[in-house]
Amino acid sequence: MTNNGITLVLGASGKTGRRIAARLRLRGAPVRAASRSSPTRFDWSDPGGWDAALRGIAVAYVVAPSVPGPVHEFVARAESAGVQRLVLLSGRGADTWGDSTFGLDMRSAEDAVRRSALEWTVLRPSNFAQNFDEDLFHAPLVAGELALPAGTVPEPFIDIEDVADAAAAVLTEPGRHAGRVYELTGPRALTFGEAVELISRSSGRPLTYRQISPDEYAGTLVDQGFGEDDAHHVAEMFVMMERGLIAATTDDLASVLGRAPRTFEEYVVRAAAAGAWRR
Repeated sequence: MTNNGITLVLGASGKTGRRIAARLRLRGAPVRAASRSSPTRFDWSDPGGWDAALRGIAVAYVVAPSVPGPVHEFVARAESAGVQRLVLLSGRGADTWGDSTFGLDMRSAEDAVRRSALEWTVLRPSNFAQNFDEDLFHAPLVAGELALPAGTVPEPFIDIEDVADAAAAVLTEPGRHAGRVYELTGPRALTFGEAVELISRSSGRPLTYRQISPDEYAGTLVDQGFGEDDAHHVAEMFVMMERGLIAATTDDLASVLGRAPRTFEEYVVRAAAAGAWRR
């Protein structure tokens, strides 16, 4: 089966997907944006809609579902539909997570993509800087204190705009990135306490960081409406991070884009100027 060069962006209403779709359109690349709320509907729990989303697709950007397994069937259908390339968003150092229960979904997705007959690339970014203004860390910061089970082990936070730039480049450069796994990080690692201090200074607000136990954090998430399993899954990420296996920076972003990654300070200045942490 042939295709007409369309790029399928899964999770197109999400943090990376919406940014990537915009970049591809700006480059003049035909895009099919797919999510549970898009005109092209895509739901990992409803395989009945996958074939329509894959029809005529040349390359697909894949964000793993929250449970292991479905990407194997998706890859098989992609191969049958004539898709040529897959670009998977995974997590930093996924093959170093050992016996951690965190990220089984991403590791399953990597296995599916890397075993496929298609040209593939895996992007493994560190924690997004934008988690501080678009995700779980935002509301606590607005309230004045961020409490997490992270101590002195630093994290090389990456600006999600850099992740989107890298993904757009890989999606539009067939052949160059075949069989590559890119570990994407920011230019230096910061502890969460240091990150909150920079946010406090740039926003002009007295914000604090407090270290708590993984069990305390899981309980906090449950109080916020998370299911027990989801809460412990997120808390387990911090347990894995405290091992220090993914604290180092890499040069992989520069390998893809030919430039250095944005600094955390650049992100903080932009977000503070936009009023991200106002009450």
